[in-house]
This record gives sequence, structure tokens and C-alpha cells, in this order.
Amino acid sequence: MSYQPMENYGMIGNMRTVALVGINGSIDWYCHPHFDSPSIFGALLDDNCGGRFRISPVAERVKYKQFYWPSTNILITRFLMTDGIAEIEDFMPVGPALDSPWYHYIYRRVRCVRGAMRFSVLCCPAFDYGRKPHQVAIEPNGAIFRADDSSFALSTEVPLRVEEKGGVGGEFQLQEGESRVFLFKNVDAVQCPCPPPEQEAEELFQSTVKYWQRWLSSCTYHGRWREQVQRSALALKLLTFEPTGAIIAAPTTSLPEVIGGSRNWDYRYTWLRDAAFTVYGFLRIGFVAEAAAFVDWLESCAAQHFVPGQSLPVVLTVGGDCLPPEQTLDHWEGYRQSGPVRIGNAAVSQFQSDIHGEVMDALYLYNKYVSPISYDVWVKIRERLNWICDNWRRPDEGIWEMRNRREHFIYSKVMNWVALDRGLRLAEKRSFPAQRKRWLEERDRIYEEVMSQGWNVKRRAFTQFYGSDDLDASLLIMPLVFFLAPTDPRMLGTIEAILEYPKHGGLASDSLVYRYPPESRIDGFPGEEGTFNMCSFWLVEALTRAGRAHPDKLNQARLLFERMLGYANHLGLYGEQTGSQGEALGNFPQAFTHLALISAAFNLDRTLSSRF
Repeated sequence: MSYQPMENYGMIGNMRTVALVGINGSIDWYCHPHFDSPSIFGALLDDNCGGRFRISPVAERVKYKQFYWPSTNILITRFLMTDGIAEIEDFMPVGPALDSPWYHYIYRRVRCVRGAMRFSVLCCPAFDYGRKPHQVAIEPNGAIFRADDSSFALSTEVPLRVEEKGGVGGEFQLQEGESRVFLFKNVDAVQCPCPPPEQEAEELFQSTVKYWQRWLSSCTYHGRWREQVQRSALALKLLTFEPTGAIIAAPTTSLPEVIGGSRNWDYRYTWLRDAAFTVYGFLRIGFVAEAAAFVDWLESCAAQHFVPGQSLPVVLTVGGDCLPPEQTLDHWEGYRQSGPVRIGNAAVSQFQSDIHGEVMDALYLYNKYVSPISYDVWVKIRERLNWICDNWRRPDEGIWEMRNRREHFIYSKVMNWVALDRGLRLAEKRSFPAQRKRWLEERDRIYEEVMSQGWNVKRRAFTQFYGSDDLDASLLIMPLVFFLAPTDPRMLGTIEAILEYPKHGGLASDSLVYRYPPESRIDGFPGEEGTFNMCSFWLVEALTRAGRAHPDKLNQARLLFERMLGYANHLGLYGEQTGSQGEALGNFPQAFTHLALISAAFNLDRTLSSRF
């Protein structure tokens, strides 16, 4: 097989891990037991050696369709042929009791809808990113794959045979109305467990449908683009680690930002930067429990690593632990030969001072909309705000995690202002004891410095860092965090500069926005990356807020937003970036993009509704 385009994948999961299912019926990415655990199926990063679980029709001229069962994360892959129609139902059961025998399974049911069809199945795991050998044994109820410290079973009634590379395969025929079930799970048993009978399999499907539909019924958003907003919410729920409330950036590692390049990173962890955007995104559409769970993760798991006198950690595991050292898997070629494949992330050792603003904004929103924060939490906040007063002048690696330099990035300065501003607001609202005079003075110093050193008179725009002539789309955050009025001439000038084409010094190409100039390569890496989807939605929101006073800007915001919706894949999912031919680039799907979509849709819909 050859590599599928990244946008050809759908996602299933159980809020512990996910699997990516191609439109051709192949599961090419699955880590167990958690998002950041070693992979079991990794063909996404090495088509030959990564391992996969494929079910496909034995026929020529097959047409493929893929969609989610309405209001759920159950994925349907449909095959249309001259001989008939068939489909695969893929999901991981959610909702049953933890001791249920069907918990943590990958469930695949193949159904023949019309006619008669023949299928082939291939299940070839590759334990620990393909580094651990395993043995395979055919059993009456399927097959067992055994490595030194773990075993997985494939339960099915379909007869199987041993294939090369430690896999199993088989073929089976289905008549109209018939089905076969395949269950893949980590097991401790000596023998392969029996697959569920047809009635029990149907009950498992229905209970999972009810779980997702019941969860989505809590959504309070009923405006325009409701289907896209709800799909983003469902995707974010899958990227949530339910035991702690943490949300990962993406479920994959090393999907390239440049095909053939080296911009490949591991995103299967939780960045503190995501805090404010996560809390805001969930609160806007009614998911208070998810927003509260993320703040609980901050207060419990992540707080263990908040050391007085030191910067906050940039990124942690879903359990709140430190990341493993970044390393490369040199035995894997990478997606479409785009190595290296990395696990772990060196950003953990960087100084990114902006994260204090995102965390403080999250805590402020939590206190305002969910529950009052405790005095003990306030004591930690107070220490952190005093630390910011002492350290905001330091250069850092910034939101884009530069690996070759530190600068006085304006986004970082703005977010330090946000941290002090929200701290002052929180102290006032709750009458907490605080060093108000000092925080106020330092907040105002940051503001004055950004306005004097961050403003580029020649460009008539804010630029990436002090002394730079390059634009940076992250500065679209300014009106979103109330640093600057959306109608301020300086903000309007920055928006207009960003809206120019890159060849004219801007960052926008139609509705797509680069995060910084694609040619200058300030980050030190070769190759031109794609446009950054999150920044495209930030542009929509900045225009929306400016549009309250300038109707032409509001019309432009709607046009750009609806164009951006056209760059989602067939399931409504987005990667980190969009390439020059509209293809998905970077890790997929990306939480930050879907959070930005929710925020942009909410504010655009509200502004449009208030205009009429």
C-alpha cells in the first residue's frame, strides 16, 4: 500500500487514546493504552514496517465514502461497487462500566448492505513503534499477538492465517444483511476471547451512539454553522484524557509540516498554552464540566511542577508528568519519507513566557463562569504574578517554539500583560490580598513598551519582535484578549498588513494565513511550511470584532470563515496546517484549530445576529 493523504483519515477513540482510520478501511495509527504510549499500528509513519489493521473489499473500481454517525464519534466507511454496497462501523466503546468485558476495545463491524461482497482482512501490529518483536498464534476465536510485556487479541469468527511480519490475514464473503465483527484489545488471558454475539454487538453499538448523543445534547450553541461547531466539540472530546481532564494538542507525532522536510514534532502531550483557549472554547458552547476538568488538571497534576522562582513548564504528559527526552526513531522512514520520526518534545526545556497569560486567563474565566478559586490557589497565583513582574523583560522562544533563538516576541509581552491584568481583575473581584500597586505598574510598563517598541512605523503594524520588520499572525490575539480595541487604528493597520499577500509582505493567501513570513525562515528550518489554520480563524475573529464598527470588516470575516470551512476534510477535521494544494499538513487532527473554529463561529454568529 502507499501512504494515504493525511486528510483521508477519520478518528475514533475513548478519551484515553485514539485510532486513525483511513477512507480505505485501514487503521494506520493507534497507541495503547494512552495517547502518548508507544504505537501498536504505525503505518502512518512507515508504510512498510509500521503495522496496520486493514479491512477492504476484494474488488476493482471501488468508490469510498466516510462519515460519522450523526452526533457521534462512530465512524462509518462505506464501499460502493458494482456488486453491492458494504460498510465498516468503527468505534471504541464508551460509557460502559470500567469492568465491562468490552471496554477499551477497537470495535469493527463489517456489514453488507446490498448485494454480495468479498472482503480481505490484514492485522499486523508492530509493538513499541516497531521496536519489539512478537509472536502470533491462531486461536479458535481469532489470533493472539504476544510480545515480552503485553499481548493483544483479535477476536473474530472469520478464519485467519499467519502472514509475514507477524500478522494475520483472511478473506470472507458476506451476503446482503450479513455482518462480521472484529475486536482488537490488550488481553491478559492465555486464550483469545470470543467475539460478542450479533445481538450483543448491536447493543454495544447502540449504547455508544446514546453516549455520544447524550453528551452532545449539553451543547448550548444553536447558531450558524452548528454542524461544524458540534463536530469540533466532538473532536475535542476525543482529544481529552478523561482520567485527568487534560487535552492533548494532537493524537499523532511527526506528521510533517513540509513534505520531505524535518519539521516533524510530537504533539501527543498537553501544552499549558492551550489552557485559556480550551476553557473559553468549552464554556462558550455549554461544556462546563470539560472546562472545569481541565482547570482541575492544572490545579492538581500540573501544579506539582510549579516551582517557586522558576518559569512554568511549557508542556506535560496527560498525567501531569514531565515529558521523556526527545529522541528519533531512525528505523522508521516517516510519512512519505519525511523523517525524522520524533517521540518526546524538546520544547519542554524552552522558556516560553507567554504561557503565564494563557493560564491566568483560564483561571480568571473559571472563577467567573464555573466556580470560585480557593485561597490556596490564589497564593500560588500571587507568587506567579510577582515572578512575572521580575521576569517579563527576558527574551524567550515564544509561541512558535523557536529552536534557534530567543527574542523579545511581542506575543509573549502581550500575554504577560494578560497575566497581570487578569490577576488584578481577580484580586478586585474576590477582594484577595495582593500587591496591586506593583502589578498595576508592571502591567502598564509592558503596555507602553509594546506600543513603543513593538509598533513598526514603516510597516504601520505590530511586528514579530522588537526591531523586526516581519509580521506575526499570533498578534491577531490582541483584540481577543482585550489588550487593544479591535477598532484601534494600530490594530486595524496590523490586520490590513496581515491581509496582504505574502509577495507584498503580508501573511494571507485567500482565507489562509501563514503564522509568519514563509520566505524569511526565522525559525532556522528549511522548506516552506503551509498556512496555519488556527491563525486563519484568529483573523476571522479579529475582523469580526472590528466589524461591530466597520460593517465591511464583518462581511469580510464571514466570507473568510466560510472559505476556511471548505478546507476541512470530508469529516470536518483539520490538521495544523494547509498546504499549497489544499492538503492537510502537520499533526492531525489538531485541537488548537478546532478551539479557534468554535471561538470564531460563536463570536461571528453573535455579531451577525445582533446586526439584524
